[in-house]
Amino acid sequence: MRRRDFIVLFCGAVTAWPPAVRAQQTRKVPRVGVLWHAANAEQEDVYLRVVTKAFADLGYVDSKNIQLEHRFPAEQPDRFRAFAREFAESKVDVILAVTTLGAQEAKRATNTIPIVVALDADPVASGLVESLARPGGNVTGLSLMSIDVSGKRLALFKELIPSLSRMAIMVDPRDPVAPRIRAGYERAAKPMAVSTQNFGVTTLDEIEQAFAAISRDGFDGVALAGPLLFNERVGLGASALKHKVPTLSLIGEMVPHGLLLSYGQDFPDFFRRSVGYVDKILRGANPADLPVEQPTHFKLVINSRIAKALGINIPQSLLVTADEVVE
Repeated sequence: MRRRDFIVLFCGAVTAWPPAVRAQQTRKVPRVGVLWHAANAEQEDVYLRVVTKAFADLGYVDSKNIQLEHRFPAEQPDRFRAFAREFAESKVDVILAVTTLGAQEAKRATNTIPIVVALDADPVASGLVESLARPGGNVTGLSLMSIDVSGKRLALFKELIPSLSRMAIMVDPRDPVAPRIRAGYERAAKPMAVSTQNFGVTTLDEIEQAFAAISRDGFDGVALAGPLLFNERVGLGASALKHKVPTLSLIGEMVPHGLLLSYGQDFPDFFRRSVGYVDKILRGANPADLPVEQPTHFKLVINSRIAKALGINIPQSLLVTADEVVE
């Protein structure tokens, strides 16, 4: 067969392929930059598995019909900034930013690439969107409303510890939401006659030192908030138990590691829903027109083993309403 005849025959065969096959041959594989907050995949494993499965459930297979590029900034602001710029310069199709700091740095790096924020206490107050109903820019996602339920969370803690009168608030001062979290607890504590004191921590050593001081100074409990404290949940739980300090969190996945009680959003569900946003955008949706979603369920988790170790009796009213009781 002459070369010219072969080329004509081959081109005709390609044209005859089904449209779906031709599209698969030419379609660009989308790239999604995932900006986490911890130092590595192991620290993020509990949610990384949720994200991977959520993409798979929507028909995405990493390195086949989607490219997931994970970055782990280890709570370092300069690394958040560097990774956000990297995603912007390499022109990923969507940025999935797990935390407020990641979303803020991504927004500074680009005003064109769509950004989905998974966990933000209040995207309007954080300057990420114009309004929940109409974000108006290149950012959308989910709102935790974690500060809005500070009063409910603290009321549950006081129901578990009726003698609660002095409470420490432990936050990472590098977290841009930390001042609002602290203020939310302070507002909630006043009508309950609970005094508060702030403890800023940025390392595991500082967490241990803070718990030693909290125990020594006779605080009745400590409220925890911030991505760093989630990353260090194993060491944090061990330190809290060592110093016999009751702990309050908004993240249920921290409780099995030695915390006493949590009340907050269903974080795995938030990650699944954030992947749904990415899918909508990859299918052509404009983030400016995708309303920010709010929680549909708040989860109460209690650790009965830690309660027993601290000599705390869990009221029946909390046991029957808890979503999960860790034994």
